[in-house]
Amino acid sequence: MDRLTRRSFLGYGGMLAAAPGLLDAARSGNMKFGLVTYQWARDMDLGTVIAACEKSGLLGVELRTGQAHGVEPGLSKSQREEVRRRFADSPVELVGYGSNCDFHHADAALVRKNIGLAKQYVLLMQDCGGHGVKVKPNALPPDVPREKTIEQIGRALNELGAFGADHGQKIRLEVHGRETCELPAIRSICEVADHHNVCVCWNCNNEDLKGAGLETNFAMVQSRIGDTAHVRELDIPGYPYSRLFRLFTGIGYRGWFLLEAEKKVSDRILAMADQRRLFQDLIH
Repeated sequence: MDRLTRRSFLGYGGMLAAAPGLLDAARSGNMKFGLVTYQWARDMDLGTVIAACEKSGLLGVELRTGQAHGVEPGLSKSQREEVRRRFADSPVELVGYGSNCDFHHADAALVRKNIGLAKQYVLLMQDCGGHGVKVKPNALPPDVPREKTIEQIGRALNELGAFGADHGQKIRLEVHGRETCELPAIRSICEVADHHNVCVCWNCNNEDLKGAGLETNFAMVQSRIGDTAHVRELDIPGYPYSRLFRLFTGIGYRGWFLLEAEKKVSDRILAMADQRRLFQDLIH
């Protein structure tokens, strides 16, 4: 974790002294603010991730695969029970898992491999106490008809949706990838992936503003938005977060906005707390 400076020590002390109010604020209303471990928590072990979320008031976390927290399918039964216990003993919620599983490949064997891996993550989250697994499309291969790839992705998602439902885990389709990050493509995928347990994870890409704009693109998938959305730093100019939160409020969203921060900061816990305050300002 980042080295404690005098400023950060005093800052953490202030946050901990205000903990009851901080926790109440983080839980207030239907929309909640948490963290994706990608970047800002990539090098933190699980205990450090949980402590950072507690101190900053980001009381939910999506664990990204391949990072220092070490929560992976290779964990034993007792290790999975320990992960569950750690979250149960904390106000921080294990929202779910961020996988890199994708299903657009022309190689059928690779698609099957990714479906199998996603199922392993579903079982991992069931054992650890999470609620879902994020998967993604990554591209529309130029040498394959668009409709064929969309059909293939949709069928894979339906299989995973059924498997996830049997194990109490949502399948969250991240708005991601070359061409597939555009909302018309996500809408087409969802028309095939019609299983009730497959939902969309909004991702705050610049492509959200293309065509007729944010509101029109949001309307294409609003009926399929699940319980997670990814946001970048809320004070970076260029993305209309105030408009986005109004749209989410308009559909009665009851879920998490998960911070996927990228910029370098000297103190990540204080930066996380700053982002939480920006979030509270935006939704009130």
